[in-house]
Amino acid sequence: MVFTGGSTFNGGSSREPKYKIEFHQKDSPFHPDDDQESIVIPDKNGQKFICYLPKVENEKSEKFVIQPNISNMIVETEKRIKQKTPDELLEVLKGQCFIRQEGWWSYELCYQKKLRQIHLEDEKVVQEFVLGVYDPEATSAFNQNLSDISTLKDPRSKDLSQRYHAHIYTNGTICDLTNKPRETEVRFVCLEPRAMVSSITEISTCKYALTVQSPALCKHPLFQEERPVWHTIDCNVLPQDYKDDKVIQENRNREIVMVTDSEVDDSEQ
Repeated sequence: MVFTGGSTFNGGSSREPKYKIEFHQKDSPFHPDDDQESIVIPDKNGQKFICYLPKVENEKSEKFVIQPNISNMIVETEKRIKQKTPDELLEVLKGQCFIRQEGWWSYELCYQKKLRQIHLEDEKVVQEFVLGVYDPEATSAFNQNLSDISTLKDPRSKDLSQRYHAHIYTNGTICDLTNKPRETEVRFVCLEPRAMVSSITEISTCKYALTVQSPALCKHPLFQEERPVWHTIDCNVLPQDYKDDKVIQENRNREIVMVTDSEVDDSEQ
């Protein structure tokens, strides 16, 4: 049984380490290293556990020395292995269409072509609204307004700092309420294991945001940075006769009480 407590043990940035607690059964306890620090903590029912804190090593920066006689070779190599742009990485989606069903409606996105909101009966389209047609000029203008892709963050994501790459779809079916064409911002995020439409939201009247998860984007270093580093705190049931001077027990300056994510959410309501 594993409880994850990222919201309890880490800060707001997705790049800060996150921690999860794993409880081990009495018949298969966790075996720590000799120098691994531990602490005794109670759960909400008062049962005590001895928990072993993970060893977190600081990343060491590596320095590379370039010899003058191979500098030309390195320049040529860098040209050949130049990092692909997000659009180049997303080319694997060309020719593909993705469908997401939400109740009465289904949403069909054909990459760099068209986004439709449709209702099917007997596998036939009986209602259809075009939410936008891919607009390369609007897409280019949108992305040129960003000084760096790292500043583009999705405010509606569970991870508030998740980056995405946007395509703009315009000139959809005329909206009765605004008398303007529907339009959509398609947001591509790094997420495995497969490409799929993960959500669609109407952010304002007849203007939509559709999120597509794509493992192809994970090959881009700026998207890879968003993956959090997880560390595990391993806990064994504390034997009644357990005594160890190395254990920091009930230290007022280091008091920890285990809570689950659901309890954190309840307390914030």
